[in-house]
Amino acid sequence: MERSRGSGTRRVILIVLDGVGIGEAPDAAEYGDEGSNSLVNTAAAVGGLNLPHLGRLGLGNITGIPGVPPEAVPLGMFGKMRERSRGKDTTTGHWEIAGIIMDKPFPTYPDGFPDEIIAAFRERTGRGVLANKPASGTVVIEEFGPAHLATGDLIVYTSADSVFQIAAHVEVVPEEELYAICRIARELLQGEHAVSRVIARPFAGEPGSFWRTAGRRDFSLPPPEETLLDAAVDAGLSVWAVGKIADIFAGRGISHSFPTGSNAEGVARTLQLVREAEGSGIIFTNLVETDAVYGHRNDPHGYAAALSEFDAALPALLDLMRPTDLLIITADHGVDPTTGGTDHTREYVPLLVYGGPSVPGSNLGVRDTFADVAASVRAYLGLPAPRVGTSFLETPRAGDGQRGE
Repeated sequence: MERSRGSGTRRVILIVLDGVGIGEAPDAAEYGDEGSNSLVNTAAAVGGLNLPHLGRLGLGNITGIPGVPPEAVPLGMFGKMRERSRGKDTTTGHWEIAGIIMDKPFPTYPDGFPDEIIAAFRERTGRGVLANKPASGTVVIEEFGPAHLATGDLIVYTSADSVFQIAAHVEVVPEEELYAICRIARELLQGEHAVSRVIARPFAGEPGSFWRTAGRRDFSLPPPEETLLDAAVDAGLSVWAVGKIADIFAGRGISHSFPTGSNAEGVARTLQLVREAEGSGIIFTNLVETDAVYGHRNDPHGYAAALSEFDAALPALLDLMRPTDLLIITADHGVDPTTGGTDHTREYVPLLVYGGPSVPGSNLGVRDTFADVAASVRAYLGLPAPRVGTSFLETPRAGDGQRGE
């Protein structure tokens, strides 16, 4: 009975596995990322991945992945996508998925932020600044946490991405106050210093055993032009944002937001929405742990385990889908956990498509831009064609919700 509900509606379930690349992009050398392959190198490092359900959709048909053999006839359509935008950060990747190609990368700060920015930040917040350098988030709070506790000065750091991160102990700076401080930084970081995200990084604990809370929040620039999400909401459709999606799009084009503290929570919320959400629209989920928890910390075993946990949830997701639901699984960039660095990696990303008008076993090949996702979702939901991107779906006939089986 469940699968007969909502027969007059169309929903797209768009899941981004953060940092799950599938091989170096043609321009990887420009980013110092030759040899990167988040999935394949992780599989080799752990003795093979255990992803039977992603495999059935066609993951192993995209490229050779230890532990994920190709299927004779995959249940889904499969391929990979190249990023056209300059940069390899979360915001750039998600914006391109939603139909925006960035010609100019966001600014980065390998030597820390300039004196004029830090001075203005001190004046506006009334607090001093510690660190001001690229750093691992867990390392920087261990290094500067004791001084922060003693002085109340804020720990400011960045990475290879375009981010201004502010770490503060919750007993020194309560989370709501930290968010207000981040809004000040967001106001200051404009023009030539318009970083893609200001990130609140609250932490707790004692020196030697600090830990980051689930209170992270991202304060992003608004997209510079219309996105897929804007088009959907403007057309009267719903956009259900799970995880950090609302933050990435600065709250724009979002009907309902569900921040999450873990992949498990994100998967559970996504399943609930697939089960209960009514009307046409987009359920847009980001699952961040492959990136933030394991990729940046060079932990291929944790990375592999996070993928396996998502894979184990796939049967429940597929079972809940209605005949007019379309599932798209992809990623926003790579973050190969086997490399010497801890930064994102310039890679192709996988593309798996199931349900709706998709044709099982179809090889989608190498897509020239992530924006093909936006073009395909627009076509399926009956939205105006985008400025960039090409649909990988046949335009469905009105009322035709049958799978191409």
